[in-house]
Amino acid sequence: MIAKIKAFLNSIIELESTTPEYDHTIAIVSLLCEVCNANHSITEEEEAAVIRTLCKLLQIEKVKAEELLKIGKQEIKSSNSLFDFTSQLSTLDNETRIKVIAAMWEVAYADRHLDPIEESIIRKVAALIYVGHHEFIRTKLAVMPS
Repeated sequence: MIAKIKAFLNSIIELESTTPEYDHTIAIVSLLCEVCNANHSITEEEEAAVIRTLCKLLQIEKVKAEELLKIGKQEIKSSNSLFDFTSQLSTLDNETRIKVIAAMWEVAYADRHLDPIEESIIRKVAALIYVGHHEFIRTKLAVMPS
C-alpha cells in the first residue's frame, strides 16, 4: 500500500515538473498559429515555416513539430485571447522570449508578405511577454526578406 502511495506521489511530482515545459511548447506553437491565421487562412508556406521554426526553436524532430502544429491549430480555435498563451511564457528567460518573437516574424514573412494584422499580433505578444521595442524591431529586420 505504501509503495502504491509513493508511486502515485512520484507520478504527481513528475507531472508537475514536466507540465510547464509542455505549457510553454503549446503556448509557443499556438502563438505561431495565431500569426498564420491572422488573415483567416493558413498557407502551406506558413505551415512549413511553423514546422521549421519549431524544429529550430524547440530542437525537436519534424514529425513532432507537425503534431504540435495540429495541436496549435486546435488551441487557437478554443482560445479567447493572446493572453491565454502569453501568460504561460512568463517564466521564460529573455533570450528565449526574443527567439519566440523572431520565430513569429519568420512565420509572418513565410509568404513574403507582411499582413498588418500579423504585425499587430506580434507587437501585442512582444508587449505581453516583455520583449522591448528595440528587440521587436531588431528581430523583424533580421528575418525580413530582402
